Amino acid sequence: MPEISSDLNMVRVTNEAFLKKADACAPKLKETMVYPTGIVEIQDTCADYPIAVQTDSADNLRKHALKKGDKLCLDFGDHQVGYVTLKLSSVGSPQDAPAFFKLKFGEIAKEMTEKSEEYDGWISRGWIQEEYFHVDTLPTVLELSRRYAFRYLEIDVLDTSMKWQLVVDEVVCRSVSAVSTEETKSFSSEDQMIQKIDKVSLRTLQNCMQSVFEDGPKRDRRLWLGDLRLQALANYETFKNYDLVKRCLYLFAGQTKDNGQVGACLFIEPQIIVDDTFLLDYSMFFGASLLDYYEATKDEETLRDLSACAYRQMEIVKEQFDEKNLLVSGEGFWGFIDWTEGLDKQAAMQGVYIYCAKQVQKIAKILGDTKKAEELETEAKEKTEAARAYLLDAETGLFVSGKERQLNYASQVWMILSGAVSAEEGGQILDRVIAVNPEKGMVSPYMNHHFVEALLVCGRKEQAMDFMKYYWGGMIEHGADTFWELYNPQNPAESPYGSSIVNSYCHAWSCTPAYLLRKYYAE
Repeated sequence: MPEISSDLNMVRVTNEAFLKKADACAPKLKETMVYPTGIVEIQDTCADYPIAVQTDSADNLRKHALKKGDKLCLDFGDHQVGYVTLKLSSVGSPQDAPAFFKLKFGEIAKEMTEKSEEYDGWISRGWIQEEYFHVDTLPTVLELSRRYAFRYLEIDVLDTSMKWQLVVDEVVCRSVSAVSTEETKSFSSEDQMIQKIDKVSLRTLQNCMQSVFEDGPKRDRRLWLGDLRLQALANYETFKNYDLVKRCLYLFAGQTKDNGQVGACLFIEPQIIVDDTFLLDYSMFFGASLLDYYEATKDEETLRDLSACAYRQMEIVKEQFDEKNLLVSGEGFWGFIDWTEGLDKQAAMQGVYIYCAKQVQKIAKILGDTKKAEELETEAKEKTEAARAYLLDAETGLFVSGKERQLNYASQVWMILSGAVSAEEGGQILDRVIAVNPEKGMVSPYMNHHFVEALLVCGRKEQAMDFMKYYWGGMIEHGADTFWELYNPQNPAESPYGSSIVNSYCHAWSCTPAYLLRKYYAE
């Protein structure tokens, strides 16, 4: 279990005016009634990723009378987020005992083969999508009040009686999202894999766009700042739902820690509550996200409203540097960067600071705040000089991180994205790190997105395209119809939580090919 950076005794400060502006941007969710497309059998043909094979049409659902020990698995065609209703009846003698059954929901076929009773991870098993029901009287309509994220639904009959069987007359999902795929166009490409990657990216983004930009509709269903930044970039190129981004920015600024720091995430229900988890990189990304929003909308009122919050995040992080202008490493979960176990984050975090200082400096310049703009420009310059002087290894020509001078991908990527090196230097650094292939690689689509963007910043468009097809295409080859929270091609079943049964298979930060394709490859 990672050491979470949190403050259980923190004081929260609320800006009611900001929360009111956020409420004014709340979306009315669009609803679609979705029915199963087939009855399937999950075949465990591969140790890592079983497949679903259709055995019957969903039109024949009523013909399947279910007795004790019977199971029925329904395929809804692709990933859904919504509310499920079942119409149930019975055949045989009069019902002389309750119907006792379990419903199991899965985002991918692999989830349907995993056993919840064997879960021993460090986050709550409450996220496992299983429900047990006793139904005393049939026929009935069973409306599930909880929202689910799934493609597959298994009905497992634990008992009826010897005299009658359970019949599932109909199952429907009321799918919900703030947007519809009809509101955007697919990316035009003759490459079928690129077409698939774009389609899956759009579906991932759509299903994470709810009352806020959720990190994942299965788990955690929260508004995380790192996810928001990438979702918003993809949204600007596709659905263009600017109000939802505006809402999220005001929510983050609307409740902070008493020192003004924005949290890594917000709980949305039953009310807005800033979490007690803080990540320095996510806090810094508030300003970068605000600038991205302004550049997409030219909404100067929002930029002016939230600029002080953006400035404050950089001031807080500024206090974490030593006399050499190097960011002092924290323990455990002080910054995110990636899920890679044992990753030293100092150099990457230094790069994030340089990157965000430049973005927030642009905000100050737009608003005519000359003093703040000059201050941030100086900060970025000093931290860049320190990175090149102390973190750029002369022998390898690569950035190293921490006391052990760890070599990893993240350090190179964030120094390139920060502009600490030129595009030409960055290309050479990428060539070197790929050749070395350090032990500390990249396991999340979040980090892999930044790697691809670093390639593109250095003009490596063909290489970036090949990598997108390798990485995101790899998930598609494993049956993904939405992209995942974590995917390590060398270990596809990897989980940061102790078991993949709680992994999120529709996750916000993995939707970015839709952004990258349109920004860097559109004709």
